[in-house]
Amino acid sequence: MTMTTTLVRTGSALAAAGLLVGMLSACTPEADPTPTPTKTAAFATDEEAFAAAEETYRAYSDATNASDLTDPDSFEPVFALLAGPALSTERETFSQMRASDLTRTGSVSFDSFTPVSVDGSKVTANVCLDVSAVELTYPDGTSAVPADRPPRTPRTVVFSPGASPTGLKIVSSVLPDGEFRC
Repeated sequence: MTMTTTLVRTGSALAAAGLLVGMLSACTPEADPTPTPTKTAAFATDEEAFAAAEETYRAYSDATNASDLTDPDSFEPVFALLAGPALSTERETFSQMRASDLTRTGSVSFDSFTPVSVDGSKVTANVCLDVSAVELTYPDGTSAVPADRPPRTPRTVVFSPGASPTGLKIVSSVLPDGEFRC
């Protein structure tokens, strides 16, 4: 696979996910079993947990849209809302885009946030992203976004407790299993 093909795919995935939480995250098993945290009083109800998750995702989307691919310091507000595989993947994606000297125009928005579950300390939701206004361009002016990119893309996003204004961080954002569509 050529570097150009790799960059096009990376750009496509990034645009389709709206520079979202990394693309498809890989999971690695823990070396030592650790105790599973029990539900804490961080959120008195599932509704509060979902509201915090939506606020976290909105802050993440705003930070991503405000980032400047030429300024690595502008990535820090994005990274501050991520943890685990999502953080690793996003760091790699931003690094590849910067190395490719890509320019991003337009903004990603989400027009649907559907609660799925609260399981212990994890909150899961389905999100529909509108990526129709986002363009990634190489220095020669060619687009890094495939012509057949759909204007909206579904994501299943998992949040877990973390040091952020909402008390949650995004730990994964993947294409959904099952029937969820935008």
